[in-house]
Amino acid sequence: MNDDFSKDTLVLVGHGSALNGEFSMPTNRQAAELRSRKVFGQVLEAFWQTEPDLSGVLRGAAGRRVFIVPMFLSEGYFTEEVIPREMGFECLGEKQYSRSQTIGEQDVYCCGPVGTHETMTEVLLASAQGVIEQHPFPRAPKPADCSLFVAGRGTSNNENSRKVIESHVELIGERGIYRDVHASFMEEDPKIEACWTKAETKNLVMVPFFISAGPHSYEHIPKMLGEPERMVRKRLDADQPTWRNPTERNGKRLWYSRCIGDEPTLADVILQRAREVQ
Repeated sequence: MNDDFSKDTLVLVGHGSALNGEFSMPTNRQAAELRSRKVFGQVLEAFWQTEPDLSGVLRGAAGRRVFIVPMFLSEGYFTEEVIPREMGFECLGEKQYSRSQTIGEQDVYCCGPVGTHETMTEVLLASAQGVIEQHPFPRAPKPADCSLFVAGRGTSNNENSRKVIESHVELIGERGIYRDVHASFMEEDPKIEACWTKAETKNLVMVPFFISAGPHSYEHIPKMLGEPERMVRKRLDADQPTWRNPTERNGKRLWYSRCIGDEPTLADVILQRAREVQ
């Protein structure tokens, strides 16, 4: 395995949004982090719904090898079809694309999404521990005295998104770090609001399993957890966090972390994705 990427290009691919710049921020932030580490000769960003776009990003790639890492949480339409198609990978038939090929004079590799990598478990743990340490009450409880919830959207449109969360929950549970560990979903059972009764402790930690902070993470989930809509709206208008850490409700305390796309340790997962396809 060749860990020298100094002459290579890394391309981080996000979904992006033409209407909301927040959806591009985690990808840009992780790209900046990796540039600061000087591991790759070049680090670029590309997006499906905003600039710079997928189809043109390789024209600016200067490396002999190019590693494309999708900033997505699960395999699906975008990682298996849209990204390789837009970036010129060979179609093998039935909407199946090659994962590596030579384009011009460059060897280009399409890596797996960050969310399915086993080391993403470490990012979840770092996010959970970080929010408790940043907001002790009056002192930070030990993980063994906490119930951990990993929250996602949950949707019948992509069953892989649910499986990814359940896989990380299982891995964390096997470690025995937290008293109990659960998956929670916005649109499927077990629902997010059920955390208050499912928790085996009085200290709850919830980590939103989203790359980008958006309405799901900063508006919908806080309201599902019982925060009044008027309060959520008031804090949004004042550009304040919509959840106060910790919030006491139903005789328990709940810490709500930032999205995993904002975790600095996510850069390590990206590096692992590049290393494994060589």
